[in-house]
Amino acid sequence: MRYRSLKPARVSGILILVTGVAALCSCTVGPDFHAPAAPDTDHYVAGAPIATVGTSDRGAQQQTVVAGQDIPAQWWDLFHSEPLDALVRTALHDSPTVVAAEAALRSAQEGYVAQRGASVYPQVDGQFEVEREAAPGAAFGFPQAGTSTFTLFDAAVNVSYKFDLVGATRRQLEGLAAQTDYQRWQLEAARLTLAGNVVTTVITAAALRDQLDATRDILGTERDQLGIVQRQHTAGAASQGDVLTQQAQVSQLEATLPGLEKSLAQAGHRLAVLSGQTPDRASTEGLSLAALTLPQQLPLSLPAKLVRQRPDVLAAEAQLHEASAQAGVATANLYPQLTLSGSIGSETTSITDLFGPGTAAWNIGGSLMQPLFHGGELRAKRRQAFANLDQATAQYRGTVLSALQDVADTLRALQEDALAVEADARAEAAARDSLEITRRQFQAGGTSYVNLLIAQRQYAQARLTRIQGEMARMTDCAALLQSLGGGWWNRDSQGSR
Repeated sequence: MRYRSLKPARVSGILILVTGVAALCSCTVGPDFHAPAAPDTDHYVAGAPIATVGTSDRGAQQQTVVAGQDIPAQWWDLFHSEPLDALVRTALHDSPTVVAAEAALRSAQEGYVAQRGASVYPQVDGQFEVEREAAPGAAFGFPQAGTSTFTLFDAAVNVSYKFDLVGATRRQLEGLAAQTDYQRWQLEAARLTLAGNVVTTVITAAALRDQLDATRDILGTERDQLGIVQRQHTAGAASQGDVLTQQAQVSQLEATLPGLEKSLAQAGHRLAVLSGQTPDRASTEGLSLAALTLPQQLPLSLPAKLVRQRPDVLAAEAQLHEASAQAGVATANLYPQLTLSGSIGSETTSITDLFGPGTAAWNIGGSLMQPLFHGGELRAKRRQAFANLDQATAQYRGTVLSALQDVADTLRALQEDALAVEADARAEAAARDSLEITRRQFQAGGTSYVNLLIAQRQYAQARLTRIQGEMARMTDCAALLQSLGGGWWNRDSQGSR
């Protein structure tokens, strides 16, 4: 390394130039990001349902949707099921999806810290060099001096700093901070989706187990009825056709069991994998709809709050913020860039003389670069950045509309679910009473076997339909809580899991 001394007057001139340029270009180029306005509406659907009411054979099941009520962080606790709570906690702790999202967030955070350190602060490096050189005297105008061979030792501290004249660095860091925000909301979205998947899978598994139990109960009754028909046939009170018809009924019910068993086993496998475990550790024991409590009150955030709660909406806003920052970076690249550098150290031919008298060397300098002609590259990139900003704006708006639709669809589904479950419960009760009356009449010889068969099928279908209706209602309750954001903002006050 070679050093060249600068006169004090020249150094002062450089500093004055730097100060002047910095003062003239101290503004930050736009655009400045502002969070988008909330939707201009207080309703999700026209004539939004405020309350939904339903009943079941387990007693009255009433629900009220309360507008403005906050959502608990552990929203699945509203179902009051310890097995469900344990499964969700295990999944949030052990799921590879959440672990990967947490690692992505840490990576984004460290990337921001690294870029801030590289651009906001001066870069200072220590350097030590050893060179063996041969310098001919002719290079200095003394060819008769011959060639001098020597070892040069050089120790120095180098400093460089790039001034952020028009805010390019600030916009770049702003974009990296937005990327970090995006990963943060992606993590919250992963947690919310995982919890929602566990809850809906538990509800599905519980309904499948109830359907299996109901089918086995009905099958037992049908087998008993087959024995009665066979005895009546022996006594001449029933035809062979009646026996074959009842046998077909039993066989049809038996044929439904493998499908239900398969679906229940697959639900167990899914729960195990969602919890970060291998499928062979799957278990659905103890799950039933009776062990789940239908939430009596469901919170409902207003649309203006929804956009500040939904992780996918906040992630889209972070992408919009990043696109805005990149537009600022592309604009700043059109303006001058100023870099100041300097070095101080010691240079000698003997390592023992380093930092001794007469070995000091230093330099200071600055460079100002103004793009003049790049074949339209920089302006095209700026137009590209603003096109990306327009794209991110439209995508954000689409995400907000999808979020509003999710809530609207779920509210309407809950309203219809309540009516359906109420009707299903009445139909099951009526079919059960009809079957008992018809069975007694058939045993007494007061009605035909065909009428008994019809009553049996009606009751079996009504019971299974009621179970499916309750499953849909509970699933839609979970879908509403998930579509509202899941209450992550209350996690600090309620404790994390």
